Amino acid sequence: MYFDIAKEKAKNLIDKKSALILAIESSCDETSVAVVKDGRKILSNVISTQIPIHTLYGGVVPEIASRNHTLQLTSVTEEALKQANVSLDDIDAIAVTQGPGLIGALLTGVNYAKALAFSKKKVLIGVHHIQGHICANFLEYPELEPPFIALAVSGGHSHILKVSDYCDFSLLGATRDDAVGEAFDKVARVLGLGYPGGIKIDALAKEGNDEAYNFTTHLEKEDTYDFSFSGVKTAVVNLVHNMEQKGQEIPESDIAASFQKSVVRMLIQKAIKAAKDTGYDKIVLAGGVASNSRLREDIKRMCNENNILLYYPSPVLCTDNGAMIGSAAFYTLMQGKISDIDLNAFATGGLDEFYRK
Repeated sequence: MYFDIAKEKAKNLIDKKSALILAIESSCDETSVAVVKDGRKILSNVISTQIPIHTLYGGVVPEIASRNHTLQLTSVTEEALKQANVSLDDIDAIAVTQGPGLIGALLTGVNYAKALAFSKKKVLIGVHHIQGHICANFLEYPELEPPFIALAVSGGHSHILKVSDYCDFSLLGATRDDAVGEAFDKVARVLGLGYPGGIKIDALAKEGNDEAYNFTTHLEKEDTYDFSFSGVKTAVVNLVHNMEQKGQEIPESDIAASFQKSVVRMLIQKAIKAAKDTGYDKIVLAGGVASNSRLREDIKRMCNENNILLYYPSPVLCTDNGAMIGSAAFYTLMQGKISDIDLNAFATGGLDEFYRK
């Protein structure tokens, strides 16, 4: 009964090519709800961060994240509707991050979204988290359209994707070990910088000499789009431990700068290679690491040298947020892909696989 109603409503929205979407993001440690119109216009984007809580533990604690999502979802949703100056009755569809991410955290958002959709007989749309990060660029750049190469880099993901259309993704390369954001966090921890590591390494690196140490990255010069960050992370850990054993002073800023330079260099080389090989003239950055200042500066220069257009979201849209989920949901809806009330979360799974289902 519910799905029949939802399908009819979805058909009408597709015919109009317009939808007002309430979007929920709870894949990790940000509780966010946004109201997005037609995939491009943000009416509100409320983010409740748990960083101060998880900083005490040096990283995200899944159970604590899930509990805090449960506590925050209702109030964040109410604030998002208030800021957008709309009511739940005005909303056409409810979107939610279905995965990948922390399964407990995802389930809080998915179950909340299902309850809203069922009670109000709204269209329900499950969204892939990585697609959300890519679509953040559509919110920032109204003129941007596929095709392009997407470099999606965060604490849990490091992907190069060929984006042929709004919902047509091909995975070209991925990390074979640590995600790049994970490597940043681990290096930050060994340097005593704390959590979140990426922001702190980025800031500290500005004070250091990036040629002080020659950290090399596995796969950097191989003919592949894949990444590997475990080796460079281990090299930093070993360097710091050896210095500590010898009683030497640790040059944190030089190590941070040299490490960051090495990692960013590999990300850019692979992304530029993918653009050249596919003949695409656009690269978009996506994910939390897309806000890294060294990555932005260096890839902008390299794209200019290779006549490639570069797009990246503002920092608030690089972090996990509901607006990006609302944008992705609109294009998912326009493809006729909606969810039934049995929608479930998933902890892992590729974006290309998501659209083959």
